[in-house]
Amino acid sequence: MPGTGRGGRDAGVWTRREALAGAGATAGSLLLSGRPAQAQGQKPAEIKVGIATYLSGPASVFGVPGRQTAEMLFDEINAAGGIAGVKVRPIFVDEGPGVDHFVGEYRRLVQSEGVHLLFAAISSADCIACAPLSDELKRPTLLWDCGTQRIFEENRYTYAFRTQANATPEILSALLYLLRAKPDFKSIAVINQDYAWGRDSWDIFRTAMNTLKPGVKVAAELFPRFGATDFSTEITRVLALRPDVVLSTSWGGDLDALIRQASDRKLFERATFVMPLAESSLQRVGKALPPGHIVGARGDHWFLHPAPADPERLKRFTESYRSRFNAYPIYPCFHMAQAVSAMKAGLEKAVAAKGGGWPTDAELAAAFRGLEFPSPTASVRIREDGQGLENQIIGTTLHSERYPFPVLTDMVVFPAETVTTPVGQKSADWLKTLTPEMVARLPQALAFR
Repeated sequence: MPGTGRGGRDAGVWTRREALAGAGATAGSLLLSGRPAQAQGQKPAEIKVGIATYLSGPASVFGVPGRQTAEMLFDEINAAGGIAGVKVRPIFVDEGPGVDHFVGEYRRLVQSEGVHLLFAAISSADCIACAPLSDELKRPTLLWDCGTQRIFEENRYTYAFRTQANATPEILSALLYLLRAKPDFKSIAVINQDYAWGRDSWDIFRTAMNTLKPGVKVAAELFPRFGATDFSTEITRVLALRPDVVLSTSWGGDLDALIRQASDRKLFERATFVMPLAESSLQRVGKALPPGHIVGARGDHWFLHPAPADPERLKRFTESYRSRFNAYPIYPCFHMAQAVSAMKAGLEKAVAAKGGGWPTDAELAAAFRGLEFPSPTASVRIREDGQGLENQIIGTTLHSERYPFPVLTDMVVFPAETVTTPVGQKSADWLKTLTPEMVARLPQALAFR
């Protein structure tokens, strides 16, 4: 499948499942469609929110913190009186069993549970499946974590909106940071999970690299299977090839294992690693990840953010999560917080537009287009095409006596507009138009404090 996706098994399976999902409009006509019996526009007794996340399998290291964040924030909203006087209730479903299961759960949430809106999903395959379903069933859907850039570049939807960035700014920002931090690198190897996300994120990186720094030698393209636990073959190969840079856009348990094994084999001493998704692994791998390597946070997310828009808001969010779950929030927590914030802002906007009346599904969906809402660190705006504009933070690992895991220093916050593919363009084409002057215009790096 020529798209970015996390949480699936392989590109061939996804192509088949996408075909099944694309046939949903026909199959769905045999089922109930649209809102269940409850009347449109009438104030509900509660706001029911379907939330898809990984609650099982290796991706649960993302999904469970996301669920925890939703529970925490929904409790806070309800303690403050709800949204427009109506309390909210989450209904969680597990993405772990796969895309076909998720499609069935999405329909069930709409047709049987009567949810007012949905948060879906971590897997980009699930997002690709549910975006057309949102229009078929006319239910507002917030794509809260998935990375694929394809959704709004290849199609237009009325009821689907993304409340964070997509893969292009996440990967491009890491490359731009590398070009300034290590401008003389001449060779690179990639160790990525063998499925759509691993291959497509490498395509994004390679396309931009060939545009901005042509001539870099690709020493090896290594794609261990998704869910692999042994990376000895890949590490041995890279040690022998001695590239200047190793890129890995892997995540979750796979990345944790790669970091530990690369540390044991001293690979971090031989090459600079670039890991755009590694912020969520820092607490789990601890000091196995040495200083001096480039890490991204899939957005403007870092509990030690050097320049948040509202420091007190970030402090409250971090302390609330840590006191409740005995851990620091990682980027799925921030992504979930953004979805909750967008839901609240969108509902309040739609209610205000009706003079206090309750919005229909169409009126609520319309409220999300162009919506700007706060995140724990900055603000996010949903563009006219449904894509969220989110800043990106990239830094270099540093060991500090204050924390038992690496922190980030020399951080750069990339403004969303500078690294996101413009409306109406496709990333594969836009990346080829970049110029080296982008690196010269990078914001100033901020040190860990």
